[in-house]
Amino acid sequence: MKSWSPYKNHRLFVGTVFGVFVGLTLLIAVQPAAQIQANNAPLPTAEALTAEQQAGLRVFIGEGCVACHTQQVRNIDMDKAWGGRPGIPADYAWRQRLDVWRATPSTLGSERTGPDLTEVGERQPSDLWHLLHLYQPRSVVAASIMPAFPWLFEDSVAGTPAGLALNIPAAWRARGSQATIVPTRRAQQLVAYLMSLKQAELPTGSEPAFLALSPPKAEPAAALGTPGVALLPDGAALYTTHCQACHQANGEGLKGAFPPLKGSPVVNDKDATLMVNIILQGYNPRPEYGVMLPFADKLTDAEIAAIVSHERSAWGNTGAPVTADFVKQLRALVQPVAAL
Repeated sequence: MKSWSPYKNHRLFVGTVFGVFVGLTLLIAVQPAAQIQANNAPLPTAEALTAEQQAGLRVFIGEGCVACHTQQVRNIDMDKAWGGRPGIPADYAWRQRLDVWRATPSTLGSERTGPDLTEVGERQPSDLWHLLHLYQPRSVVAASIMPAFPWLFEDSVAGTPAGLALNIPAAWRARGSQATIVPTRRAQQLVAYLMSLKQAELPTGSEPAFLALSPPKAEPAAALGTPGVALLPDGAALYTTHCQACHQANGEGLKGAFPPLKGSPVVNDKDATLMVNIILQGYNPRPEYGVMLPFADKLTDAEIAAIVSHERSAWGNTGAPVTADFVKQLRALVQPVAAL
């Protein structure tokens, strides 16, 4: 008689172990990875890497550059030198597997022995500077501790474009050497990748040009059955002016950058306190999205109430409208905190 005890049936034991392994893999690794991939996408302004830049990325990884250089701008003051804004998931959503055998390259890094490279293509837009820096870092940055990469260069040969020849200072040449130094194909690819490192621009949320010519009038909205709501300005026009650039006209936001308002549990909550407080104070506790700046000093109580009421009734949302008095009460509570 076959035993159903895993301690007496080795096939059952191995099968149980394998089943638990597969289940945990799906739960801990596959499902979160699929969710992250579904919830992120490159910014509309992001430019895909060319074939030359993709090859340079492989050189960047192969030469171990990630060991000393990060590509992540944190939301702290000391990182402002490395980029115009903190990094967000959308900045890295374009990354794909190198091929069937090699995983998606991670260039975020964990050490910052050298400067962050998030916007090095913006800070230093000269390809010749980058080539000199790779050949001998101290020829352009005296205090650099970066190792030289001479194997990425060679003596000039017939047919090499003259524009690629490097003007190497005599102090960094072999004694008596008059050879013309030119970059190899791999060096050119690496520099092409470095030159591509520029942060994609985020929507600013500022007033669109077509609205600046004819600003929305503060006309009363249609009565929504709540006292005080009928006296609010046009929430749809205010949303277009102040919110649409980030959260989009359809309320679906931008994956990996700005959260959707359509179907949002915060927007549809019976209590609109959290939603109003976010608009008043800004919001930055969710690493999967960019930072939302506060609007307490930019919008009146009536304007905030109009925007909130519009968002809570648009795109299939079912939240109740709010009044200017409701916003005024919350503003009185958050102002002392903001003053600190």
